[in-house]
Amino acid sequence: MEKDFIALKDYKPRDIEKFFKLTDDIKKNSKKYSQKLKGKSIGLVFQKPSNRTRVSFEVGVWQLGGNCIYLGPDEIKLGKRETTKDVAQTLSRYLDGIVARTFSHKDIVDLAKNSSIPVINGLSDLLHPCQALADAYTIREKLKTCKGKTLAYVGDGNNVCHSLAYACALAGINLKIATPKEYEPINKVIKEAQSLAKNTVVTSTTASNWSVKTVKGADVVYTDVWTSMGQEKESAKRMKAFKGFQVNKNLVSNAKKNYKFMHCLPAHHGEEVADNIMESKHSIVFDQAENRMHVQKAILVSLLGGK
Repeated sequence: MEKDFIALKDYKPRDIEKFFKLTDDIKKNSKKYSQKLKGKSIGLVFQKPSNRTRVSFEVGVWQLGGNCIYLGPDEIKLGKRETTKDVAQTLSRYLDGIVARTFSHKDIVDLAKNSSIPVINGLSDLLHPCQALADAYTIREKLKTCKGKTLAYVGDGNNVCHSLAYACALAGINLKIATPKEYEPINKVIKEAQSLAKNTVVTSTTASNWSVKTVKGADVVYTDVWTSMGQEKESAKRMKAFKGFQVNKNLVSNAKKNYKFMHCLPAHHGEEVADNIMESKHSIVFDQAENRMHVQKAILVSLLGGK
């Protein structure tokens, strides 16, 4: 097992299945794990405010018998008030693990490089591995298996999209991505995901008329906000670019009859997704959100819980 949890590409399919099976056991036998982090403290080093990431980690650590310390943007300014290297070495003397939520992926990499304790990537501008691992787990839970299922991702080729590419490749899910030009996922990430995929396919396209073809026959339809935190100045430009990429009744009519709809949240209702999709019987958005906590508990137990 890796010391840190930074990127899903660092793992193999068997590792992903181990995370899934451990998550299954944690959900079924929570009391068995209630003291796994007894006497251990986890620091949440967050440059960005958060709902799901903060609450799911704080509650998850508490349910494992550990203690959480929230270090928000005003407490630690990585690379500004103090060097990332100094922060990493200092926190390593106090804590047993760090969950970092940063703007720059380099900050997380530098934290992990200079820490003697495990560092978990809670989000960066490049990746969101906890989210994607929970997403793949949710697909497995709802569809009974990941193998051979098809996920259609429509929207911004962002950090969530990048980590989904790795997660799908490792879990055996076919991934089809449709994004506007200039908002496609990083080509290197797609190529890395394709190299990880064994019997599955990872593809990406940038034509709006392809959003329909991307969704055709999909088991799962997934989207994310068009304008993420820190991109507010680009909102008008993005709204124009993403026209035609909304997940609505017309688009999902091309998916399988019993398709599932997923969104990593927060959602901008009426923009990337229509309300009648978000609130439909097909939506598993809040099961997906809940599973963030369960999967993250499995990550914490794997890295910090001993045998």
